[in-house]
Amino acid sequence: QVQLVESGGGTVQPGGSLRLSCVVSRSFFRNNAIGWYRQAPGKQREFVAAIATNGPTNYNASVKGRFTISRDNANNTIYLQMNNLKPEDTAVYYCNKAPWVPVASMRPDLYNYGDWGQGTQVTVSS
Repeated sequence: QVQLVESGGGTVQPGGSLRLSCVVSRSFFRNNAIGWYRQAPGKQREFVAAIATNGPTNYNASVKGRFTISRDNANNTIYLQMNNLKPEDTAVYYCNKAPWVPVASMRPDLYNYGDWGQGTQVTVSS
């Protein structure tokens, strides 16, 4: 079974920042590009950002310039630094492996995986 443990969510005001963490098993970390996804109530799960095993990154246009994804190879951890948060960023955030395709080609069926973690809630509200 895949280990996917997300943490770091919370409630912030617009313009605020949060850093999410995702701990995965070592083999999963070493063998996969890993991404962050989010799902707002009543909406489909959406790709947010991904990082390849050797470092290149991809971002959804809606978060580019505000969010930064990184990976800590020593601790099998993926981070998502989120700055200048907006109310529309409110969602449950999940991590999982990521298909390595151009962002314009990203589709929900490409990340329709069977195993997901519990996610971490991010709420942006004044």
